[in-house]
Amino acid sequence: MTDLDQRPAGPPATGRLTRALRHAAPALLVYAGVRALGLLVLALWCLGTGKSPHTLLTARWDSLWYTRVAEHGYGWSTTLPDGTVHSNLAFFPLLPWLERALSAISPLSYADAGMVVAWPASLAAAWGIFLIADRLYGRRAGVCAVALWAVLPVGIVQSMAYSEALFTALAAWSLYAVLREHWLTAGLLAALAGLTRPVGMAVVAALWVAAILVVVRERRAPWRMVLGAVLAPLGAAGYVLWVGQKTGGGLFGYLDVQKQWGNGFDFGYAFARFIGDKFTSFPSALAGIGLIVGVAAVIWLYVAGVRQKQPVPLLVYTGIVLALALCASGYFGSKPRLLMPAFPLLLPLAVALGRLRTSRSAAVLTVVGAASAAYGALWLNGSGPP
Repeated sequence: MTDLDQRPAGPPATGRLTRALRHAAPALLVYAGVRALGLLVLALWCLGTGKSPHTLLTARWDSLWYTRVAEHGYGWSTTLPDGTVHSNLAFFPLLPWLERALSAISPLSYADAGMVVAWPASLAAAWGIFLIADRLYGRRAGVCAVALWAVLPVGIVQSMAYSEALFTALAAWSLYAVLREHWLTAGLLAALAGLTRPVGMAVVAALWVAAILVVVRERRAPWRMVLGAVLAPLGAAGYVLWVGQKTGGGLFGYLDVQKQWGNGFDFGYAFARFIGDKFTSFPSALAGIGLIVGVAAVIWLYVAGVRQKQPVPLLVYTGIVLALALCASGYFGSKPRLLMPAFPLLLPLAVALGRLRTSRSAAVLTVVGAASAAYGALWLNGSGPP
């Protein structure tokens, strides 16, 4: 037997994981620091308002609906004074399943279990965002992309018992697997994303488009790619079909449930009217101008991503998330939260920020992070993120 026959195998999985964590450590530490600052400011703010930060994070708004699903299952609804019915069938099941499982093996309540799921999920999302940005534009851009996602004005939602952090983690890692052509992993994660939020179909579409491009470019369809593409829609499709069977609405049963909540896709008509109504008086006109500027900025960032030549799967994913967030009717105060999973929008800014000297980029992120922490505390103590 020759020396070549005895060459060592590749590095063990634990070694690869250690190196990957070490490589991502700056991004994860920055993310953890920003989120810790946000929680600290929230706690201090609540001292003045008399509210409980724990309650704001675990037992308000949508988090209550998730915990009710975890505790009682599906089938609960409430009727509003105008006769509309809000059913918990509108909420996808993965987060309440995890809440129930964690509560069953620990002393945590369902609400606390939801927050315990959200915190590591947000770190996993930050890691996935770092991996994508690092692969495309380098380590500095990866750290900056994670920092920018952390300091979003509504970034406090990442620490709440909501599904945004969990969904973004699954979406980011699925997209990263797509970029590396790890099709089975991408398909499984896309299926789980589809069990988390309706926008999970954006992840499925990104995987399908990537697969089609491979077939067109290489004139082949590897079985792993085909199987991943088949697995990807099973989560969202399975839940939607189950809701249709349960409500008797068939394929459109889930849409009927959402319609009762006032949600639907109207190509942005209701949102445009909402903005237009702001210009009926002077103080509210300022808010209208702010909304127009915000929408224009989001569209500009998407165009910048196209010019940056982001991979097509990222553009497909981001475009669908944007369309569903901006062109849907419903409670308009939720739109910033619904845009949170569209993290590829931050990549042009991350690249630009990464080109600055470290001291300057750190100063920018410190100021923006402090503003984000203050806004998050004010927001949760006020209208909050329904």
